Amino acid sequence: MSTPTVRDARRGALVTFLLPTAVALLCVLTRLGHRQPWFDEYATWWASSLPSAAFHRLTEHVDIVFVPYYSFMHAWTWLAGTSTTALRLPGALAMAAAAGLVGLIGRRLFSARAGTVAGLLFALLPTVSRYGQEARPYAFAMFFSLLATLLLLRAVGRPSLKIWAAYTVTVALTGFSHLVALSVLLAHGVIVLRARRSGNHVAHWAFAAAAVGGTSVVLPMVYRSTAQSSQIGWNDVSRRDLLWYASDLLGNWPVATVVLALALLGLWAAGRSTAGALATWALVPPVLTAATGEWLHLFLPRYLLFTLPAWVLLAAAGLVRVADLVTAAGRGTPWARFRTGALVAAAVAGFVLLSLPNLRSVREDLPYEPDYAGAARIVKAGQRPGDGIVYHHTLNARIAMTYQLREGARPADVLMKRAPQLTGWFAAHEYDTPDQYLAGTDRVWFVSPGDEDPYAYMVEAKERALKDGYTVARTERLRHVTVQLLQRRTH
Repeated sequence: MSTPTVRDARRGALVTFLLPTAVALLCVLTRLGHRQPWFDEYATWWASSLPSAAFHRLTEHVDIVFVPYYSFMHAWTWLAGTSTTALRLPGALAMAAAAGLVGLIGRRLFSARAGTVAGLLFALLPTVSRYGQEARPYAFAMFFSLLATLLLLRAVGRPSLKIWAAYTVTVALTGFSHLVALSVLLAHGVIVLRARRSGNHVAHWAFAAAAVGGTSVVLPMVYRSTAQSSQIGWNDVSRRDLLWYASDLLGNWPVATVVLALALLGLWAAGRSTAGALATWALVPPVLTAATGEWLHLFLPRYLLFTLPAWVLLAAAGLVRVADLVTAAGRGTPWARFRTGALVAAAVAGFVLLSLPNLRSVREDLPYEPDYAGAARIVKAGQRPGDGIVYHHTLNARIAMTYQLREGARPADVLMKRAPQLTGWFAAHEYDTPDQYLAGTDRVWFVSPGDEDPYAYMVEAKERALKDGYTVARTERLRHVTVQLLQRRTH
């Protein structure tokens, strides 16, 4: 039977986990399906809906690193459906649980108070809501990197074969979620070095075995991904990327300024080894990806989301330390504890106010993403039997509109020669003689991303076929997308 002290510790840990998790759940589940998907989320739906042969063709050419996530989403959508809410729910739950794990890590590194504050700060970050409401694997990378960190802290404190085995598995799952997140192992190395200096002469060997075992499972995927590196070749590091990194990572400049200032205090408040581990976690991955950006193209805030916990853990340690100093008089008395708790609660409330504008805006449609949901509503409302649909180019609009028109009748994609399922890519192949394949279609819905000339930079043969064969019966301009109803010319 457990002693009261052990029971109290377990209850305290449960509260430290559940309170941030509950707040994060409230944040990420609020209007979960309101914001329409952006292209990467459409890609998630597309890849996870493919039959096995088409899925294999796709990942032979692109997105091999997302095979574990797409495979999971294939099973999930079979159970839960393909609504925007259903697509985002697994990531939302993973991000909410991540908030609780931040709390537990803070409890182990600092105190129950600091852990709870860290979990709450994490839950209230705008980027946590933003990427907790996205059908991509970043929330899973966050969750598994945090779980691996917590298991490592337990393993070096109370080592057992079971804990080290669980740590090995979570290292592999971190890599399968997102390869960049494996750089959290650098911070883990600092933790193990601290344990060795404290007299644990087994931890470094166990850590090495676990790290090698966990990463070796991922290596085949890493090797195959090198042939697809051109997929992110567009992502060059600019001066703007470096200057705005903190704001992009944390949600806005007011939030970033407060977190960074408190994190500096946290470096002072934490012990040298803990501060070193958290600083490595927070700083080394962005520095490495920025330094290698010309070759690897991996410096993106969403790729580095897993570093957020280090910042908020340091910030929470700094905040609690300042609160203790301010309320030092009568330390240890109930009144002093109340004053400290009230000061910390007021600081968290102020953090909510700083985050609130972005907590609202991240639930709205992305400003740079075309309004394909609105375009689909126009087509659904106005379509007739025998209508066709034509796209300006072969990639984004076709996938997005196929998703938005996935239920019920939709116009025939008259110029599509080979569907994306057959191309091994997200884009379709179209006929070289569009006028020939448009000949039997009297009404065509033409969807073009952009706000001005829908024919700009269009394939000449397709432009000529549409302009010569049709008149414009209707034009609807939405955010970054134009929908035209074209009617066959009568001679």
